[in-house]
Amino acid sequence: MNAQPHDTAAMESLLAFWRDAGVDACFEDAPQDRTIVVAPALKAVTKATASVTPVVNLGNATAEARRLASDADTMEALAGAAAAFKGCELVGMGARGCVFGRGDPHAPILVVGEAPGAEEDAAGQPFVGRAGKLLDRMLAAAGLADRVFITNTVFWRPPGNRTPTPQEQAVCAPFVERAFVLMKPRAVLLLGAAAARSVLRTEDGIMKVRGQWRDWRSTEGDVSAPVIATLHPAFLLRQPQAKRQAWADMLELAARLDSDADRPALSDV
Repeated sequence: MNAQPHDTAAMESLLAFWRDAGVDACFEDAPQDRTIVVAPALKAVTKATASVTPVVNLGNATAEARRLASDADTMEALAGAAAAFKGCELVGMGARGCVFGRGDPHAPILVVGEAPGAEEDAAGQPFVGRAGKLLDRMLAAAGLADRVFITNTVFWRPPGNRTPTPQEQAVCAPFVERAFVLMKPRAVLLLGAAAARSVLRTEDGIMKVRGQWRDWRSTEGDVSAPVIATLHPAFLLRQPQAKRQAWADMLELAARLDSDADRPALSDV
């Protein structure tokens, strides 16, 4: 079908406008999906890590982690073993050092988060930033401040504070399990979806598993403890309305240890 004279004039006018605007091409060599918008922060992380090529053999690294962890007979020795471990890919991605844990190594509660962030990487301790301060306030309000040892599923800061991958968590898992075996906690608190999926070995989302008691049994089968997952404190900072759910989980944890203690109101947190 031939274009009408007025259509041709309109098209020529439009092309002239594009030319004057500096447009010199109407397509690119490769197709581009313009419906996908990548956040600037994610672009920066992708660019910064694009040249990093994983060279770690997951099977060998996990076996080495298991060997180092099993040789540790105290939590202090376990922290040293984790710091000496070089088999996690995160070690070579810009982290300053190993961030293993803080708190009482003989505490009745083991708290497991996801990964250290920038402030934790600088301080060498987990949960010391804004999210950590919120966690500390909630633990204190529930009467649990001096009854926890806090660690993460990985001990090195992921680039850009991204979520650790399942492979990164798997290679660090022997250290987390060894901490579980050494402490023999009466209960375990998991913070966030990544920690819950790693420890509970589930694909369920955090909203589905939070507030439910499940069992964690060591690989050898001689140590077990009840586990409850809750929302990550960093999420609560972004979504304060979710604090009520996390607070309910915290009280459930406290009640598991001290069923007859008085508990403060939500407004006290």
